[in-house]
Amino acid sequence: MRISRVDVFHCDAGWRPWTFVKVETDEGLVGWGECSDSRNPLGVAGCVRDFTPLLLGEDPRNVQRLYWDMLRTARQNLGGVSHKAIAGIELALWDITAKALSVPVYQLFGGPLRDRMRLYWSHCGTTRARHGKALGLPPLQTYDDIVNLGREVVSRGFTALKTNIVIPGEPATTYFPGFAQGAGSTDGVVTDEILDRIDQLIAAFAQGVGASVQVALDLNYNFRPEGAVKIGRLLERYNMQWIEFDTWDPQALVQIKQSIPQSLASCESLVSTRQYRPFLELRAADTVIIDVPWNGFGQAYAIGQMADAYELTVAPHNYYSHLADLHSIHLCAVLPNVRIMEIDIDDVPWKSHLVTCPPVIENGSIQLPTGPGWGADINEDVLSEHAWQAATVLAGY
Repeated sequence: MRISRVDVFHCDAGWRPWTFVKVETDEGLVGWGECSDSRNPLGVAGCVRDFTPLLLGEDPRNVQRLYWDMLRTARQNLGGVSHKAIAGIELALWDITAKALSVPVYQLFGGPLRDRMRLYWSHCGTTRARHGKALGLPPLQTYDDIVNLGREVVSRGFTALKTNIVIPGEPATTYFPGFAQGAGSTDGVVTDEILDRIDQLIAAFAQGVGASVQVALDLNYNFRPEGAVKIGRLLERYNMQWIEFDTWDPQALVQIKQSIPQSLASCESLVSTRQYRPFLELRAADTVIIDVPWNGFGQAYAIGQMADAYELTVAPHNYYSHLADLHSIHLCAVLPNVRIMEIDIDDVPWKSHLVTCPPVIENGSIQLPTGPGWGADINEDVLSEHAWQAATVLAGY
C-alpha cells in the first residue's frame, strides 16, 4: 500500500474554518485527520502541501517513521503551523492504518480503558454572546439569561461547563483583550470592574446549575499571574471545576497554582513532549490540557503518559468539528488519567452532517465509537457545500 494523494480542505464553520487532511492510497483506503487553527488556516494548509512530496509513494502504515521524517524536515521552525500540519497528516495515517486492520485507532494503542467519557459544555455562553444571533440561539441580555443557560446545561445532562468572561447586554459581549482590540489591550491588568463582572457571571451560572454541576472559567492569556490569582481568590466560594490560564512561562504557572484555591488547568497551546516537559517537571498545573489536532495522536498519547507519571490528570483541548471529537475520545479511551473531555454544543447546524457517523452524546457523556479508524469519515458532499472562503473574518477563542 502506498500514499497516492494528499489533500487539505477548509470547511466553513460559521465564524471560523475547520481544516481537514485527506490521505489517499493506491489500494483505495482513505484516511482523515483534523488540524483546525482558525488563526492561521492558510499557513497550516500550505505546510501540509509542503510535506506532500515527502509522503507520496510511502507506505502510510509506517506512521512513526513518516511523523519523524516530517518533524526532522521542519525542525528549524518547529511548532506552530508546521506542527499542526504534521499532526493533521499523522492523524490521517493512523486512520488508514487502523482501517487496514479493520479496528478502531484505540486498538493500536492497547485497547480501551473506558467505553464513554464525561463531557463539559465548553464556551458555554461565549458562543451565544458572540454568534448567538447567527445561530438562532437565545440572547444573553441579562444575568437572568445566564441563569437560564445554566438550567439548560443541567436539563441536557451535563455535569460541568466552561465559560469565558461573558458580559450580558444588548448585544452581549466577551472580555477578550488582545484580539482585534487595538493598542494597549494586552497589559494583563485586572480591574475592579472586570472582577465584578466575573463575580456576577459565575454567581449566575452557579444559581442556574445548582450545587452538583461544576463551572470552569477560562482566562486564556488575558491577564498577568497577579490578575489570575485575584480572580481565583474572588471565586473561592463557588464549585469550580478549575481556573484555566495560559502562559508560556512554567514558573509563572506554578505561582498561580500555589496561590489560588481552585484546581488549575493549562498547556493547551503546547506542542510536543519537549514543550510539555518543563511544565510537567514543575507540576505547574493540576490538569494538563492536550490538543490532539495540534499534536497528533502519538505525541498526545506520550504527553498523557508523561503526565500520569507525574500524578497529573489530562483533558483534551477540543473545540472543533466532530472529527476532532472522535480524535479526542480515542485519546480518552487509552489514557488512565483523563479528568474530563471538552466539547462545544452551540455550533453550526451542519456540524453533525459533516461526518458519516456523528459521535453519540447522551447524558453529558460521549460514547466510544466502534467502527474502524476514527469511526467516521468526512462527508465530502457536505464539505463542498460549506467550503470556507479565505475572505471570511477569522475569530478565535
